Amino acid sequence: MITTSGLTKVYRSGGREVTALDGVDLHVREGEVYGVLGQSGAGKSTLIRCVNLLERPTAGTVTVAGQDLTALAGRGRRASGALRQARSRIGMVFQHFNLLSSRTVQANVELPLEILGLDRRERGRKALELLDLVGLADKAKSYPAQLSGGQKQRVGIARALAGDPKVLLSDESTSALDPETTRSILGLLRDLNRQLGLTVLLITHEMDVVKTICDSAALMKGGRITESGTVAELLATPGSELARELFPVGGEPSGPDRTVVDVTFHGEAATQPVISQLSRTYNIDISILGAAMDTVAGKQVGRMRIELPGRFEENVVPIGFLREQGLQVDVAGAAAGTDVADAAEALIQEGAK
Repeated sequence: MITTSGLTKVYRSGGREVTALDGVDLHVREGEVYGVLGQSGAGKSTLIRCVNLLERPTAGTVTVAGQDLTALAGRGRRASGALRQARSRIGMVFQHFNLLSSRTVQANVELPLEILGLDRRERGRKALELLDLVGLADKAKSYPAQLSGGQKQRVGIARALAGDPKVLLSDESTSALDPETTRSILGLLRDLNRQLGLTVLLITHEMDVVKTICDSAALMKGGRITESGTVAELLATPGSELARELFPVGGEPSGPDRTVVDVTFHGEAATQPVISQLSRTYNIDISILGAAMDTVAGKQVGRMRIELPGRFEENVVPIGFLREQGLQVDVAGAAAGTDVADAAEALIQEGAK
């Protein structure tokens, strides 16, 4: 539904050049909620503004719903008619709401419908329908100053849906809200995604946003995407920085000659007593150094850092047991780059000599 290829944005000012996007390749599938994470200055906001060409890319292409928007842009500073029409099918939700204080809630939602040329009666009907969809039917005649932050964002979402978009872009839409309101807005976005078949691309610096509603995610640093994939794939990827950020666990070995292992649980394995089975099967004492468990996209997922007695070579079989149970296992320290299966084969061959 959304594809960027080699997307580059360079800002020039006073003889200096700043590269905000550096060859970004991104693919968002139809009907999914896709989160782009990164710290301030990573290029997230520039990326999402380039997706609807509010910012013109320096190089690369942006394709939305099969249309190459960069080809529609033209050479002038003003958007072409074809680009404006394509943009009408892309909704945008902003961090600071961007509501007009002089207009009522209903009139704010009607604004894009006025631009599209709908008559007064049709605009009113559509606006009230959208306000009901976001749970604000009773606030139609109120003004933005009379609303809470969460209510203002719901108005912003209703306005973004006015053109019946297939794609919804969310630019840090929950970062100005308290945790409880954030959860309600994320729940609304997920409900709209399911009810309307919306493809949602959101940017955020909050890991909880990804945990709550995202099907896929990407990590941005220095204008580049350093990791991307479905949340399930990322959690199962050895050494994934996103997985570590989603479920941070810590803990240092209690002494020398100990093996520290990070274990990721997801799917059916998350509800199984795998660690206790490991302890009973191999008659070993296991120390839990840290753990984190949460729900991601409606499924229970967790990470645990455990300590096994003995060096890595002495724990190849127990670690293999964990992997046989469908768990993602990463060995911390110097042995982290060693493949357990290769190590086990080497030990078997050594024993046969």
